[in-house]
Parts: sequence; C-alpha cells; structure tokens
Amino acid sequence: MELIKLEDVSQFVGVPVEVAIQDAEGSDQAPSVKKVIKKVQFCPDETHIRFYFDDFYFLAVPITSQVKESERQWRAFDSESGLTYTIKKVQVF
Repeated sequence: MELIKLEDVSQFVGVPVEVAIQDAEGSDQAPSVKKVIKKVQFCPDETHIRFYFDDFYFLAVPITSQVKESERQWRAFDSESGLTYTIKKVQVF
C-alpha cells in the first residue's frame, strides 16, 4: 500500500469542495460541508495529512489510509478507525 502524497491532493487547494466523513456502515458521522481548502501539509510527526480550511481549522487523515481518486474526488479509507474521508470538487454556478 502506498502512503498518501501531498501532490496527489494538491488539486483540491483553492477550489470549492464538499467534505464528508462516513463510518464503516456508510452513514454520515457529521454533515458534509462545503469548504475551500487553503493548504495541505503533513502533521509534525508525519502520520497524518492535514487539509486546512483556514489558518487554524483542519481535517487530519492518516497517511496509511487506502486511497481512491479521480479528477473530481479523493476518498481515503482508514481501516484502523473504519472511517472514510471524501473530498469532492463542487461546481459553482
């Protein structure tokens, strides 16, 4: 299994996205939210990748997660927690 790379998620920086977190059964853990990702970087111990929404708030995803990605969507499954993190580009009209 390959670790998450910063260049794989850089396409989501600065664009409107919808962020969702689901549990193993597929139900939402929290409502999906529309955000703009300001920056992406590793946490200090390099165990997670952080998606910053501003200078303070971020979503941390374990870098050992299994990733499926396309041009419009990035999905990471963390087998340890059973959570799936989804970041999807949204169209602005």
